[in-house]
Amino acid sequence: MGNIKKILVVRFRQMGDAILATALLNTLRQSFPDAEIHFVLNDKIAPLFEGHPSIDRIITFSEKERHSTLTYLRKVWHTVHDVHYDAIIDMRSTVNTMLFALFSPSTKYRIGIKKGYTRLTFNYPMPKCGGKSMVEHNSKLASPLEKEGNIKYTKDFTLAITDTERQDYKAYLLSQGIDLAKPLMLVNVTAKLANKVWNEDKMVAVLRKFMNDHHDVQLIFNYAPGNEEENARRIYNKLGKPHQVFIDVKANSARQLVALSQNITLFFGNEGGARHIAQAAGAPSLVICAPENKKSTWLPQNSIPAEGISPCDFLTEKELTTMSREQQYDAIDQDVVSQKLEDFYTKQSRTCLR
Repeated sequence: MGNIKKILVVRFRQMGDAILATALLNTLRQSFPDAEIHFVLNDKIAPLFEGHPSIDRIITFSEKERHSTLTYLRKVWHTVHDVHYDAIIDMRSTVNTMLFALFSPSTKYRIGIKKGYTRLTFNYPMPKCGGKSMVEHNSKLASPLEKEGNIKYTKDFTLAITDTERQDYKAYLLSQGIDLAKPLMLVNVTAKLANKVWNEDKMVAVLRKFMNDHHDVQLIFNYAPGNEEENARRIYNKLGKPHQVFIDVKANSARQLVALSQNITLFFGNEGGARHIAQAAGAPSLVICAPENKKSTWLPQNSIPAEGISPCDFLTEKELTTMSREQQYDAIDQDVVSQKLEDFYTKQSRTCLR
């Protein structure tokens, strides 16, 4: 393993994608414990990964840097020439990201996704994810390094916060009236993109039934300022402003959302980046998936329980190809969702150790 001293992993995209990438980082750390692992990502999501045990250095690119050709080229060049990397893993392999490997021909392992325009850049081209688990796909990007020794693959994607952050947020929850001795559920009632939100009235019906059946369960709605908050408060009002919902309890940053997720019994609601954070923090999750999101790809199965409900659970292949997106979403039956939530909660409340 001594031949691999420095590894560069490139993952520009959204927060959820970068979180899932930590399965690869963890695989590399376990396999090459003495190597330096550097992680390239967007500057806006970088704070979430500070202090991660599988990352030695975070290299950020701002929107301005990524959209200014000369600035971007210069920074990529310096990134791979100021440090000699033994391996460069380009997780997305776009025309822009493959420049890291292109500018570093002396790197022994230039690993990326096999595409028509990448064949001269990567000497270890890898297949696309297809319909497989994104986490397994990410981890397998380390497979060319098997030539250097045993690769210890893991499907666990993780996030890390400090003890101070953890204790501070726990104190905040207590100050807001949360009883940490009782079950606590984080609910993603809305989402950043309106087309990735399940029918609001059905969500209200599911939550109302669940609270009626479980009077001791406390609920926190996850939402961002703006439209998401408006949606969350509208749902809160439709529910009749129940005392079980702590509508004003918030996570003001992604790191606070990690701290919150470390105190919950389970995560429920619309699938998205918040669910990835919850699972990375160790929280079980049950989510409703948008029609275009394959459960096999975006609902990774690892040591943390994660289940999903999607239109493909209710429709035939023919119906999926002939029905509109809205019709597919509407096919998700609220009674089935209610029963799955009941079953999942019962199972997790028996095994959950906070």
